[in-house]
Amino acid sequence: MLELEDTLVQAREAMRFKATHDALTGVWNRGTILETLDREITRSRRERVSLGILMADLDHFKSVNDTYGHLTGDEVLREATSRIQACVRPYDAVGRFGGEEFLILLPGCDANATAAKAEQLRATVGQSPIETLTGPLRITMSVGAVATANWPDENAKQVLLMIDAALYRAKEEGRNRAVMAGSAEHEDAHNPSLEFSLPGQEKK
Repeated sequence: MLELEDTLVQAREAMRFKATHDALTGVWNRGTILETLDREITRSRRERVSLGILMADLDHFKSVNDTYGHLTGDEVLREATSRIQACVRPYDAVGRFGGEEFLILLPGCDANATAAKAEQLRATVGQSPIETLTGPLRITMSVGAVATANWPDENAKQVLLMIDAALYRAKEEGRNRAVMAGSAEHEDAHNPSLEFSLPGQEKK
C-alpha cells in the first residue's frame, strides 16, 4: 500500500510538472509565467517594492531553424535557457513566453538593478558560441525591460505591452542589446490600436 501511495504521489507530481513547465526547456510555460506575473505585480504593490520584468528574444532565431533544422534550434533554445537560469536568483522566475521569447521576473529590482540584469543576461547568452550537432553557433539576444516602481499603476497587460515595445526598439536599434521601457513605450501601452506580437513571432 505504501509503495502504491508513493507511485501515485510521483505520478501526480509528474503531471503537475508537465502542466506548468515547458517541455523543451524545463522552465515555466506561458500560462504559468503569466499567472506568476499577475501574482508578483499584486505582491509588489502590496509590499511597495519594485518588480523587474524582462522580455528576451533570441536574434535571428528563425534563420537557425531554416538553415540548420529544428533539432539544432531546440539545442540552441535549451542552452540559451540554461545560460539565462545560471544568471538569475533562485526566487526569480523564468518562463518561455512563446517560440524564442522568454519572460523573466525579478522581485525587488528597481530600474537600475533591472537594467543591469538585462545587460548581464544579454552578455551571458552571447558570450560564447553554442555547441550543436551541426557545429558551434554564435547566438545573440535582445531584451526589453521595465521596473514597476517607475510605472506603479500599470497592470500586467500594460506592462507586457511596454516591454514588448522596448524589445522591438532593441531590434530596430541593431539587436543584441537591452532597452528599458520609457515614456514612448508607456504611451504605446495605452494605445488601444496596439497589439503585442504573437508568441514566437520573430521581431524585426
